[in-house]
Amino acid sequence: MKQRSKTLYIVILAAILAAYYLIWGIYLAKLGYFNKEELFLIEKAKIVFEGVGNRLKVMGLTSPLLPFYGSFIFTGVSYTLAPIMASAFGTGILFYLVCSTLIKRTSDEFYVIVILLLFLFHPGLLYVGASGKSTYMVLIFFYLFFLNIFKFYGSNTTFHVSVSSICLVILIFCDYKFVWLTLFFIPLVLSISIHTLNLGEKESIFRLFLSFNNPSLRRKLINKSMAIFIILFVLPLASILIYKMLNLTHANDLNYFIDSPYSNWSVLAEKIDYSTLQDTVNHRLPEISILISARVIIFFPLILLAFYLFRDNTYQILTLLTPFFFIEFLKIKYAKVFIAQQYYIIFLILALLCIVTKIRTVRNEGTFKLVLILMISLSIYTGYVMLDTSAIVEERNFVSSLLHKKVIDSQEEVKNVANYINSLPSTSHVLLDDAIAYPIASFAKDVRSLTLPYQDDYLSAIEAPQKYDRYVLIANNKNAANSYTELNLKYVALYKAANSNVSLRKVFESDNWILYQIL
Repeated sequence: MKQRSKTLYIVILAAILAAYYLIWGIYLAKLGYFNKEELFLIEKAKIVFEGVGNRLKVMGLTSPLLPFYGSFIFTGVSYTLAPIMASAFGTGILFYLVCSTLIKRTSDEFYVIVILLLFLFHPGLLYVGASGKSTYMVLIFFYLFFLNIFKFYGSNTTFHVSVSSICLVILIFCDYKFVWLTLFFIPLVLSISIHTLNLGEKESIFRLFLSFNNPSLRRKLINKSMAIFIILFVLPLASILIYKMLNLTHANDLNYFIDSPYSNWSVLAEKIDYSTLQDTVNHRLPEISILISARVIIFFPLILLAFYLFRDNTYQILTLLTPFFFIEFLKIKYAKVFIAQQYYIIFLILALLCIVTKIRTVRNEGTFKLVLILMISLSIYTGYVMLDTSAIVEERNFVSSLLHKKVIDSQEEVKNVANYINSLPSTSHVLLDDAIAYPIASFAKDVRSLTLPYQDDYLSAIEAPQKYDRYVLIANNKNAANSYTELNLKYVALYKAANSNVSLRKVFESDNWILYQIL
């Protein structure tokens, strides 16, 4: 098969795969499955395209930024389906990238079929493609980043380091936590520099010994390390600095995009999930430092095959260890946050990258194919076990919806509140805080009927809502997020005490929300 025909073949498979994910995503949405990030992006997109007032801060400071923009492409079809469509087509692109790397190294269609089966049935990849989360973009640029690092090892051309730097920038703007990946690149940069030295020794440890004991080589090593460090890190650091200055200019806070619940859905979601789940999570492999790497190997055994393929390459083994150091660091840095699926699934993508780049070196191809099939089958099984036993409700909810058609964390209450608001007269305005009520705002038909924190009148509306709104949405004491908003029952008591001539009438109540009419 010619290269052009192979490429067309992969494009068709990727398109079919994207449609497959889209069908699953639509089915799960009709079943009632939604996740917090998806609802957050829907609400922010509605504000950008339909909101009233200064929307510049919402447009520029919503995080994760690039996945937010990625969903814009599909908002013309449907706000609700936009994140699902973005994740479905994005995961199809990821499949194309993996297979396009593969077909340049082998003409055996067996490997394409095996990778396709993995993308079809692995629950982690189904979660990426059908959930509407931004993980698809993280995986795309994680893959491209390490692909270009491996290309540099093969060609010794710093162009690939430059491309890796660009991919790292985009990766950070897909998920800011990946900025911590740079901490573990100092030994990697040293490894790369040693690799570029023209020495007779093949192993990095002997190259390092020779370099430090020879003044000329030591100077060359330092110069090369600094040059690669600048190429790899200057662009990411400069981009982060510029973006932080943008946050300071428009929000008076350098870290607004990672600290504010109005900008980042995970600020409150992760805290609430941890506080509500830590006492109920039992009989699961614990998420503690050191054991995180054990979880990776147990749930993604395919990574062991990657280490085997690179067993003779010290610097590449060091490269493979970098994400392990990264995920261990995340557990230490964010001790009161459960590590989400997207930080584990990167190891599956890294394993695929290693397999497709080293496929030429396989000697006993029959045995390798058998081991590959067994490893992938095991990975699919352990993938289901991982999601089903996850400490994060959204991940267990996905598997439950997928396998049992049972949504364990339904948004029915949120929809009921939103439907009542939608039934109000068009002239009625509702005051609500989308730091915690963004799911309700995402289901609202007309976001212009809501008074939200991005608007200049919001603070004035809190002080004197009767001048701006006819209704106010309150989080009651059963709501796990009631302490993270001013619009709670304490606000109602203070408002009644300060405004004796104005009364509040309860018109709708659910388990977690109360809607008051201002009289």
